[in-house]
Amino acid sequence: MAQDNIEKSEKEWKKVLTPEQYQVLRQKGTERPFSGDMYYNKEKGVYTCAACGQELFSSDTKFESGTGWPSFYDVISSDKVRLQEDNSLFMNRIEAVCSRCGGHLGHVFDDGPKPTGKRFCINAVSLDFKKEGEAGTEDR
Repeated sequence: MAQDNIEKSEKEWKKVLTPEQYQVLRQKGTERPFSGDMYYNKEKGVYTCAACGQELFSSDTKFESGTGWPSFYDVISSDKVRLQEDNSLFMNRIEAVCSRCGGHLGHVFDDGPKPTGKRFCINAVSLDFKKEGEAGTEDR
């Protein structure tokens, strides 16, 4: 089911996000490795965007990369995460962005496990979690 894009002013985002979430999701920051709760989460369920609630990743695709950030080898659906070139910090990388609200999630690398060979390296603070069997959260 297609979802409408969410557009808010930066002032509105500052009201609904914590300072750390704002810095990562809206200003393309990066949290310290091993600092986020979602990195340690082992429960079954769905990882959602902390800004808008869109479902992004299944716990079935999460793997231990040793990097300190939650890592996934695939997205829940190709229309949920937009990939775009990122040439910041003198590097050429692929940025992962929530397709619904434009929030910065992290980056994608080609060193992940099979079947995709991808590693979606995602900031824990940009994620919320919906346990398997919980009601939906895509209503922000």
